[in-house]
Amino acid sequence: MVDPLAQPLPLPCGAILPNRLVKAAMSEGLADADNRSTPRLETLYRRWATSGAGLLLSGNIQVDRGHLERPGNIVLDDTGGLDELKALTEVAKAGGAHFWAQLSHTGRQVDSAINAQPLAPSAVEIDIIRGAGFSFAMPREMTEAEIERAIGQFAWSAGQARAAGFTGVQLHAAHGYLFSQFLSPLSNRRADRWGGSLENRARLLLETIAAVRAAVGPDFPIGIKLNASDFQKGGFTSAECLRLVEWLNSSSLDLLELSGGSLEQPKQVGASLKDEGEDFRPQSTIKREAYFIEFAGAVRATAAMPVMVTGGFRSKAAMEAALRAGELDLVGIGRPMIADPSTPARLLSGEIERTLTPEDGVGLFYLLAWFNMQLERLADGQEPDLDLTGPGAAAAFKPLEARYMAALLERRSRLAA
Repeated sequence: MVDPLAQPLPLPCGAILPNRLVKAAMSEGLADADNRSTPRLETLYRRWATSGAGLLLSGNIQVDRGHLERPGNIVLDDTGGLDELKALTEVAKAGGAHFWAQLSHTGRQVDSAINAQPLAPSAVEIDIIRGAGFSFAMPREMTEAEIERAIGQFAWSAGQARAAGFTGVQLHAAHGYLFSQFLSPLSNRRADRWGGSLENRARLLLETIAAVRAAVGPDFPIGIKLNASDFQKGGFTSAECLRLVEWLNSSSLDLLELSGGSLEQPKQVGASLKDEGEDFRPQSTIKREAYFIEFAGAVRATAAMPVMVTGGFRSKAAMEAALRAGELDLVGIGRPMIADPSTPARLLSGEIERTLTPEDGVGLFYLLAWFNMQLERLADGQEPDLDLTGPGAAAAFKPLEARYMAALLERRSRLAA
Protein backbone atom coordinates (compact mmCIF):
# COMPACT_ATOMS: atom_id res chain seq x y z
CA MET A 1 0.00 0.00 0.00
CA VAL A 2 1.28 3.49 -0.90
CA ASP A 3 2.18 5.55 2.14
CA PRO A 4 0.11 8.76 1.91
CA LEU A 5 2.66 10.59 4.05
CA ALA A 6 5.33 10.06 1.39
CA GLN A 7 3.34 11.47 -1.54
CA PRO A 8 4.43 14.78 -3.14
CA LEU A 9 1.99 17.69 -3.02
CA PRO A 10 1.70 20.19 -5.90
CA LEU A 11 0.67 23.70 -4.85
CA PRO A 12 -1.50 26.08 -6.90
CA CYS A 13 1.51 28.28 -7.78
CA GLY A 14 3.31 25.32 -9.35
CA ALA A 15 5.75 24.48 -6.53
CA ILE A 16 5.84 20.86 -5.34
CA LEU A 17 6.37 19.75 -1.74
CA PRO A 18 8.24 16.40 -1.61
CA ASN A 19 6.02 14.80 1.05
CA ARG A 20 3.14 15.49 3.45
CA LEU A 21 5.08 16.11 6.68
CA VAL A 22 5.88 19.66 7.78
CA LYS A 23 8.03 21.01 10.57
CA ALA A 24 5.54 23.43 12.08
CA ALA A 25 6.61 26.96 12.97
CA MET A 26 7.99 27.28 16.50
CA SER A 27 9.57 30.41 17.91
CA GLU A 28 13.33 29.78 18.10
CA GLY A 29 14.37 32.98 19.92
CA LEU A 30 17.96 32.63 18.68
CA ALA A 31 18.49 35.88 16.75
CA ASP A 32 21.12 38.36 17.95
CA ALA A 33 20.52 41.76 19.58
CA ASP A 34 20.09 43.28 16.11
CA ASN A 35 17.40 40.65 15.40
CA ARG A 36 19.47 38.99 12.70
CA SER A 37 20.05 35.31 12.07
CA THR A 38 23.00 33.66 13.80
CA PRO A 39 25.32 30.65 13.43
CA ARG A 40 23.35 28.98 16.25
CA LEU A 41 20.19 29.20 14.16
CA GLU A 42 22.13 27.65 11.29
CA THR A 43 23.17 24.77 13.57
CA LEU A 44 19.53 24.22 14.54
CA TYR A 45 18.26 24.22 10.97
CA ARG A 46 21.15 22.09 9.76
CA ARG A 47 19.66 19.43 12.05
CA TRP A 48 16.12 19.93 10.76
CA ALA A 49 17.33 20.01 7.15
CA THR A 50 17.90 16.25 7.36
CA SER A 51 14.75 15.58 9.40
CA GLY A 52 12.79 14.11 6.49
CA ALA A 53 10.11 16.82 6.54
CA GLY A 54 9.19 18.08 3.08
CA LEU A 55 8.60 21.63 4.33
CA LEU A 56 10.29 23.55 7.14
CA LEU A 57 8.45 26.59 8.47
CA SER A 58 10.51 29.18 10.30
CA GLY A 59 9.24 30.63 13.55
CA ASN A 60 7.97 34.20 13.88
CA ILE A 61 10.03 36.40 11.58
CA GLN A 62 8.71 39.85 12.41
CA VAL A 63 7.99 42.57 9.85
CA ASP A 64 8.15 45.35 12.49
CA ARG A 65 10.94 45.49 15.09
CA GLY A 66 8.66 47.44 17.42
CA HIS A 67 6.41 44.39 17.63
CA LEU A 68 8.41 41.35 18.71
CA GLU A 69 7.00 38.15 20.17
CA ARG A 70 10.25 37.78 22.14
CA PRO A 71 13.69 39.42 22.09
CA GLY A 72 15.32 36.74 19.92
CA ASN A 73 12.98 37.06 16.92
CA ILE A 74 14.46 37.65 13.49
CA VAL A 75 13.21 40.92 12.00
CA LEU A 76 13.03 41.28 8.23
CA ASP A 77 12.92 45.01 7.54
CA ASP A 78 15.07 47.62 5.81
CA THR A 79 17.87 47.68 8.42
CA GLY A 80 19.94 44.84 6.95
CA GLY A 81 20.47 41.19 7.83
CA LEU A 82 19.89 39.72 4.38
CA ASP A 83 23.33 38.09 4.19
CA GLU A 84 22.74 36.32 7.51
CA LEU A 85 19.38 35.07 6.26
CA LYS A 86 20.94 33.81 3.03
CA ALA A 87 23.35 31.71 5.10
CA LEU A 88 20.40 30.30 7.07
CA THR A 89 18.29 29.41 4.03
CA GLU A 90 21.24 27.71 2.34
CA VAL A 91 21.67 25.45 5.36
CA ALA A 92 17.95 24.72 5.78
CA LYS A 93 17.42 23.74 2.12
CA ALA A 94 20.49 21.51 1.93
CA GLY A 95 18.46 18.32 2.46
CA GLY A 96 15.93 19.07 -0.27
CA ALA A 97 13.12 20.48 1.86
CA HIS A 98 11.26 23.68 1.17
CA PHE A 99 11.99 26.44 3.69
CA TRP A 100 9.31 29.11 4.18
CA ALA A 101 9.54 32.29 6.24
CA GLN A 102 6.68 32.70 8.69
CA LEU A 103 6.00 36.44 8.66
CA SER A 104 4.30 37.95 11.67
CA HIS A 105 3.27 41.17 13.39
CA THR A 106 2.40 40.81 17.06
CA GLY A 107 0.09 43.80 17.35
CA ARG A 108 -0.72 44.18 21.06
CA GLN A 109 1.00 40.89 21.96
CA VAL A 110 4.46 42.37 22.65
CA ASP A 111 6.30 42.74 25.96
CA SER A 112 5.88 46.22 27.41
CA ALA A 113 9.67 46.51 27.82
CA ILE A 114 9.96 46.36 24.02
CA ASN A 115 6.91 48.48 23.23
CA ALA A 116 4.99 50.48 25.83
CA GLN A 117 2.28 51.49 23.35
CA PRO A 118 1.85 48.75 20.74
CA LEU A 119 -0.47 48.99 17.78
CA ALA A 120 -3.68 46.97 17.59
CA PRO A 121 -7.06 47.17 15.84
CA SER A 122 -8.58 48.66 19.00
CA ALA A 123 -7.43 49.79 22.44
CA VAL A 124 -8.26 46.49 24.15
CA GLU A 125 -5.88 44.83 26.61
CA ILE A 126 -4.99 41.15 26.45
CA ASP A 127 -6.96 39.18 29.02
CA ILE A 128 -4.46 36.69 30.42
CA ILE A 129 -3.80 35.01 33.74
CA ARG A 130 -2.11 37.45 36.08
CA GLY A 131 1.21 36.25 37.38
CA ALA A 132 1.85 34.10 34.28
CA GLY A 133 5.03 36.01 33.51
CA PHE A 134 3.68 38.25 30.74
CA SER A 135 3.74 42.06 30.71
CA PHE A 136 1.61 43.65 27.99
CA ALA A 137 0.78 47.35 27.74
CA MET A 138 -2.55 48.86 26.73
CA PRO A 139 -2.41 49.04 22.92
CA ARG A 140 -3.20 52.05 20.76
CA GLU A 141 -5.81 51.80 18.00
CA MET A 142 -4.18 51.86 14.60
CA THR A 143 -4.90 54.68 12.21
CA GLU A 144 -5.81 53.88 8.60
CA ALA A 145 -2.33 55.00 7.57
CA GLU A 146 -0.77 52.57 10.08
CA ILE A 147 -2.93 49.74 8.76
CA GLU A 148 -1.81 50.47 5.22
CA ARG A 149 1.79 50.64 6.42
CA ALA A 150 1.45 47.17 8.01
CA ILE A 151 0.22 45.78 4.68
CA GLY A 152 3.26 47.30 3.01
CA GLN A 153 5.58 45.88 5.64
CA PHE A 154 4.35 42.34 4.98
CA ALA A 155 4.68 42.79 1.23
CA TRP A 156 8.20 44.22 1.46
CA SER A 157 9.35 41.54 3.90
CA ALA A 158 7.94 38.81 1.66
CA GLY A 159 9.94 40.16 -1.27
CA GLN A 160 13.05 40.21 0.89
CA ALA A 161 12.34 36.65 2.04
CA ARG A 162 12.41 35.51 -1.58
CA ALA A 163 15.64 37.43 -2.15
CA ALA A 164 17.15 35.73 0.92
CA GLY A 165 16.49 32.26 -0.51
CA PHE A 166 13.31 31.20 1.24
CA THR A 167 11.12 29.09 -1.04
CA GLY A 168 7.82 30.49 0.27
CA VAL A 169 6.21 32.59 2.98
CA GLN A 170 3.51 31.99 5.54
CA LEU A 171 1.52 34.85 7.08
CA HIS A 172 0.76 34.24 10.76
CA ALA A 173 -2.96 34.95 11.15
CA ALA A 174 -3.52 32.83 14.27
CA HIS A 175 -2.73 32.70 17.99
CA GLY A 176 -3.72 36.26 18.84
CA TYR A 177 -1.26 38.11 16.59
CA LEU A 178 -2.24 41.14 14.50
CA PHE A 179 -4.33 39.46 11.78
CA SER A 180 -6.02 37.35 14.45
CA GLN A 181 -6.73 40.49 16.49
CA PHE A 182 -8.45 42.05 13.50
CA LEU A 183 -10.52 38.91 12.91
CA SER A 184 -11.83 38.71 16.49
CA PRO A 185 -14.76 40.89 17.63
CA LEU A 186 -13.25 40.77 21.13
CA SER A 187 -10.13 42.69 20.10
CA ASN A 188 -11.48 44.50 17.03
CA ARG A 189 -14.14 47.02 18.03
CA ARG A 190 -13.63 49.39 15.12
CA ALA A 191 -16.55 51.08 13.41
CA ASP A 192 -14.79 51.77 10.10
CA ARG A 193 -14.09 49.57 7.06
CA TRP A 194 -11.62 47.47 9.10
CA GLY A 195 -14.11 46.42 11.80
CA GLY A 196 -17.67 45.30 12.48
CA SER A 197 -18.72 42.72 9.89
CA LEU A 198 -16.55 39.69 9.18
CA GLU A 199 -15.92 41.08 5.70
CA ASN A 200 -14.44 44.21 7.28
CA ARG A 201 -12.50 42.31 9.95
CA ALA A 202 -10.98 40.07 7.26
CA ARG A 203 -10.02 43.00 5.01
CA LEU A 204 -6.50 43.36 6.45
CA LEU A 205 -5.65 39.71 5.81
CA LEU A 206 -7.14 39.61 2.30
CA GLU A 207 -5.48 42.86 1.20
CA THR A 208 -2.16 41.71 2.64
CA ILE A 209 -2.28 38.43 0.69
CA ALA A 210 -2.87 40.44 -2.50
CA ALA A 211 0.01 42.81 -1.69
CA VAL A 212 2.36 39.93 -0.89
CA ARG A 213 1.47 38.20 -4.16
CA ALA A 214 2.27 41.38 -6.07
CA ALA A 215 5.64 41.53 -4.28
CA VAL A 216 6.75 37.92 -4.80
CA GLY A 217 5.30 37.05 -8.21
CA PRO A 218 2.97 34.25 -9.36
CA ASP A 219 5.28 31.27 -8.83
CA PHE A 220 6.21 31.76 -5.16
CA PRO A 221 4.16 29.90 -2.50
CA ILE A 222 2.08 31.95 -0.05
CA GLY A 223 0.46 30.30 2.94
CA ILE A 224 -1.35 31.50 6.02
CA LYS A 225 -1.76 30.10 9.51
CA LEU A 226 -5.36 30.63 10.59
CA ASN A 227 -7.34 29.76 13.67
CA ALA A 228 -10.07 27.24 12.97
CA SER A 229 -11.65 29.03 15.93
CA ASP A 230 -10.45 31.26 18.75
CA PHE A 231 -12.34 28.87 21.09
CA GLN A 232 -13.35 31.91 23.11
CA LYS A 233 -16.85 33.21 23.78
CA GLY A 234 -17.45 36.21 21.55
CA GLY A 235 -14.33 35.58 19.45
CA PHE A 236 -13.64 34.38 15.90
CA THR A 237 -15.68 31.21 15.34
CA SER A 238 -15.44 28.10 13.20
CA ALA A 239 -18.47 29.28 11.20
CA GLU A 240 -16.64 32.55 10.45
CA CYS A 241 -13.55 30.58 9.53
CA LEU A 242 -15.53 28.71 6.86
CA ARG A 243 -16.88 31.97 5.44
CA LEU A 244 -13.37 33.38 5.34
CA VAL A 245 -12.10 30.28 3.54
CA GLU A 246 -14.67 30.90 0.80
CA TRP A 247 -13.18 34.37 0.27
CA LEU A 248 -9.65 32.96 0.41
CA ASN A 249 -10.59 30.71 -2.50
CA SER A 250 -10.65 33.83 -4.66
CA SER A 251 -7.18 34.85 -3.52
CA SER A 252 -3.86 33.44 -4.72
CA LEU A 253 -3.26 31.45 -1.53
CA ASP A 254 -1.29 28.21 -1.87
CA LEU A 255 -1.64 26.66 1.59
CA LEU A 256 -3.98 27.07 4.54
CA GLU A 257 -2.73 25.85 7.92
CA LEU A 258 -5.35 25.38 10.63
CA SER A 259 -4.58 25.98 14.28
CA GLY A 260 -6.49 27.62 17.12
CA GLY A 261 -6.38 29.54 20.35
CA SER A 262 -4.09 32.27 21.69
CA LEU A 263 -2.35 33.34 24.89
CA GLU A 264 -5.81 34.05 26.28
CA GLN A 265 -7.02 30.55 25.34
CA PRO A 266 -4.05 28.23 24.62
CA LYS A 267 -5.82 25.55 22.61
CA GLN A 268 -2.71 25.23 20.44
CA VAL A 269 -1.16 23.27 23.32
CA GLY A 270 -4.39 21.46 24.13
CA ALA A 271 -5.45 23.68 27.04
CA SER A 272 -8.62 25.66 27.66
CA LEU A 273 -8.73 28.43 30.28
CA LYS A 274 -11.95 30.24 29.33
CA ASP A 275 -15.48 29.66 28.06
CA GLU A 276 -15.07 28.27 24.54
CA GLY A 277 -18.35 29.73 23.31
CA GLU A 278 -20.23 28.11 20.44
CA ASP A 279 -17.28 25.92 19.41
CA PHE A 280 -17.12 24.11 22.74
CA ARG A 281 -16.94 20.33 22.42
CA PRO A 282 -17.59 18.10 25.43
CA GLN A 283 -14.72 15.75 26.25
CA SER A 284 -16.95 12.81 25.34
CA THR A 285 -16.97 13.94 21.70
CA ILE A 286 -13.22 14.54 21.39
CA LYS A 287 -11.97 11.20 20.11
CA ARG A 288 -9.24 12.18 17.66
CA GLU A 289 -5.72 12.92 18.82
CA ALA A 290 -5.24 16.11 16.74
CA TYR A 291 -6.69 19.20 18.42
CA PHE A 292 -8.34 20.75 15.34
CA ILE A 293 -9.08 17.77 13.15
CA GLU A 294 -12.83 17.87 13.79
CA PHE A 295 -12.94 21.29 12.11
CA ALA A 296 -10.53 20.39 9.31
CA GLY A 297 -12.89 18.22 7.28
CA ALA A 298 -15.38 21.05 6.75
CA VAL A 299 -12.59 23.45 5.87
CA ARG A 300 -10.99 20.98 3.47
CA ALA A 301 -14.35 20.46 1.75
CA THR A 302 -14.62 24.22 1.24
CA ALA A 303 -11.02 25.19 0.49
CA ALA A 304 -9.68 25.43 -3.06
CA MET A 305 -6.11 25.24 -1.77
CA PRO A 306 -4.36 22.47 0.23
CA VAL A 307 -5.02 22.36 3.98
CA MET A 308 -2.54 21.60 6.74
CA VAL A 309 -3.39 20.79 10.35
CA THR A 310 -0.96 21.28 13.23
CA GLY A 311 -1.48 20.44 16.87
CA GLY A 312 -1.67 17.12 18.66
CA PHE A 313 -0.78 14.57 15.96
CA ARG A 314 1.36 11.90 17.55
CA SER A 315 0.63 8.60 15.76
CA LYS A 316 1.36 7.66 12.17
CA ALA A 317 -1.97 5.86 11.99
CA ALA A 318 -3.91 9.03 12.83
CA MET A 319 -1.92 11.05 10.30
CA GLU A 320 -2.53 8.50 7.53
CA ALA A 321 -6.21 8.16 8.41
CA ALA A 322 -6.75 11.93 8.17
CA LEU A 323 -5.00 12.05 4.79
CA ARG A 324 -6.94 9.11 3.38
CA ALA A 325 -10.22 10.59 4.63
CA GLY A 326 -9.50 13.81 2.77
CA GLU A 327 -9.60 15.89 5.94
CA LEU A 328 -6.24 17.49 5.22
CA ASP A 329 -3.32 17.49 2.80
CA LEU A 330 -0.36 18.11 5.13
CA VAL A 331 0.45 17.17 8.71
CA GLY A 332 2.27 19.74 10.85
CA ILE A 333 4.60 18.39 13.52
CA GLY A 334 5.93 20.78 16.15
CA ARG A 335 7.13 19.78 19.60
CA PRO A 336 8.04 16.18 18.66
CA MET A 337 10.64 17.60 16.25
CA ILE A 338 12.38 19.30 19.14
CA ALA A 339 12.44 16.17 21.28
CA ASP A 340 13.52 14.10 18.25
CA PRO A 341 14.61 16.17 15.22
CA SER A 342 14.53 13.09 12.96
CA THR A 343 10.84 12.35 13.64
CA PRO A 344 9.55 12.70 10.03
CA ALA A 345 12.24 10.46 8.56
CA ARG A 346 11.60 7.82 11.20
CA LEU A 347 7.84 7.95 10.56
CA LEU A 348 8.33 7.66 6.81
CA SER A 349 10.75 4.74 7.10
CA GLY A 350 8.46 2.85 9.48
CA GLU A 351 11.06 2.91 12.25
CA ILE A 352 8.49 4.45 14.61
CA GLU A 353 4.69 4.46 14.68
CA ARG A 354 4.38 7.24 17.26
CA THR A 355 6.28 10.42 17.96
CA LEU A 356 7.78 11.20 21.33
CA THR A 357 5.44 12.91 23.80
CA PRO A 358 7.71 14.40 26.49
CA GLU A 359 5.17 17.12 27.17
CA ASP A 360 3.00 14.54 28.92
CA GLY A 361 5.30 14.66 31.94
CA VAL A 362 6.27 18.33 31.89
CA GLY A 363 3.12 20.23 32.86
CA LEU A 364 1.30 22.99 31.00
CA PHE A 365 3.01 25.94 32.65
CA TYR A 366 6.49 24.52 32.07
CA LEU A 367 6.04 23.64 28.40
CA LEU A 368 7.38 26.92 27.01
CA ALA A 369 10.53 26.79 29.11
CA TRP A 370 11.13 23.07 28.56
CA PHE A 371 10.99 23.19 24.78
CA ASN A 372 12.97 26.42 24.58
CA MET A 373 15.77 24.92 26.63
CA GLN A 374 15.82 21.97 24.24
CA LEU A 375 16.12 24.40 21.31
CA GLU A 376 19.07 26.01 23.09
CA ARG A 377 20.75 22.60 23.28
CA LEU A 378 20.11 21.84 19.61
CA ALA A 379 21.49 25.26 18.64
CA ASP A 380 24.67 24.36 20.51
CA GLY A 381 24.96 21.09 18.59
CA GLN A 382 23.84 18.97 21.53
CA GLU A 383 21.15 16.32 21.83
CA PRO A 384 17.85 17.08 23.59
CA ASP A 385 17.84 16.35 27.32
CA LEU A 386 14.65 14.35 27.74
CA ASP A 387 15.32 13.95 31.46
CA LEU A 388 15.09 17.69 32.05
CA THR A 389 12.30 18.48 34.50
CA GLY A 390 9.74 21.22 34.07
CA PRO A 391 10.91 23.17 37.14
CA GLY A 392 14.53 22.71 36.07
CA ALA A 393 13.75 24.10 32.62
CA ALA A 394 11.90 27.08 34.07
CA ALA A 395 14.78 27.85 36.42
CA ALA A 396 17.19 27.92 33.47
CA PHE A 397 14.97 29.62 30.89
CA LYS A 398 13.79 32.63 32.89
CA PRO A 399 17.24 34.19 33.48
CA LEU A 400 18.36 33.23 29.97
CA GLU A 401 15.45 35.03 28.32
CA ALA A 402 16.02 37.96 30.67
CA ARG A 403 19.62 38.20 29.41
CA TYR A 404 18.41 38.18 25.81
CA MET A 405 15.94 40.94 26.65
CA ALA A 406 18.62 43.01 28.40
CA ALA A 407 20.96 42.65 25.41
CA LEU A 408 18.20 43.72 23.03
CA LEU A 409 17.26 46.78 25.08
CA GLU A 410 20.90 47.77 25.61
CA ARG A 411 21.58 47.52 21.89
CA ARG A 412 18.54 49.63 21.03
CA SER A 413 19.48 52.19 23.65
CA ARG A 414 22.97 52.55 22.15
CA LEU A 415 21.57 52.94 18.64
CA ALA A 416 19.12 55.60 19.82
CA ALA A 417 21.80 57.60 21.64
